[in-house]
Amino acid sequence: MIFRASIVAFAFLIPAVSWGFLQWADQEPETVTIPQAVPAAPKVKEPQELTLLFVGDIMLDRGVEYELKKNGADWTWPFHHIADFLAKADLVFGNLESQISDKGVNVGSIYSFRADPQSMQALTYAGFDVLSVANNHSFDYTKQAFEDSKARLQQAGIMPLADELVIKELEHATIGFLAYSNFPGPALVDWNNLNQVIRNIRQSAEKVDILVVSLHAGEEYQPQPNQFQKAFARAAIDAGADIIAGHHPHVLQPLEQYKEGWIAYSLGNFVFDQKFSEETMRGAILKVVIADKKIKEASLLPTKLNDSYQIELVQ
Repeated sequence: MIFRASIVAFAFLIPAVSWGFLQWADQEPETVTIPQAVPAAPKVKEPQELTLLFVGDIMLDRGVEYELKKNGADWTWPFHHIADFLAKADLVFGNLESQISDKGVNVGSIYSFRADPQSMQALTYAGFDVLSVANNHSFDYTKQAFEDSKARLQQAGIMPLADELVIKELEHATIGFLAYSNFPGPALVDWNNLNQVIRNIRQSAEKVDILVVSLHAGEEYQPQPNQFQKAFARAAIDAGADIIAGHHPHVLQPLEQYKEGWIAYSLGNFVFDQKFSEETMRGAILKVVIADKKIKEASLLPTKLNDSYQIELVQ
């Protein structure tokens, strides 16, 4: 009896289930909305930055040589406290006042400089890439020593710089260099040939992303630039130069922004044996940051020499 009753119940259940299924089949299928993917924000390209460092006068003869020989004849002695900092830059530039040579004869006075060929160790240890050799000490030991020094610098992987355009290809920009001196010798610039030099600067600027012009000019120990320094620097920037790196006064002079360029009129002494004043024992490093082939910022980092002629950053 139980079995028969189950069959009857099941018979009545089938039509009900079938009718329910047919009702569901007649309904419109429910629309399911799939959310659209949110487009990713466009990636902002980070600017490719370069750090360039510029220092002032470097002289590795006379008192500097005496001090380093007192301290174990270590030619890297002057740069022990600064080399690690310089190594972080993409390029390091300076003005070399002492020829690196054992050739030639002194044609000047007690203020003639010629450094021992071993002093090249100091320059390579410090990481210099480009050195201006256009200054009032270029021919202290005749042109023979001057040419010998240039050749030694090139062999050491350091570019010697006078008025001919030197180009340094860095990863994110092409940097050009010119150097001039307001004194008799190589790369002379004065009021008589200023227009010709400015034309050369204009032509050179068209070949590089950033043009650096080094100028050896001004009055020794004066804290302000003279008329020629100002006229040259501003005319050079008008012609397309981006950075003017000045030296010779042996003391620090102002950093000035002119239009889109920067002028360091004098960076003072970097390594030099002039203990007779606090001003000549101090100087600055010009730090320039390049981003997307343009100057992003420029600043002076103060430096000082200790009594043993070692250069240090002022904290």
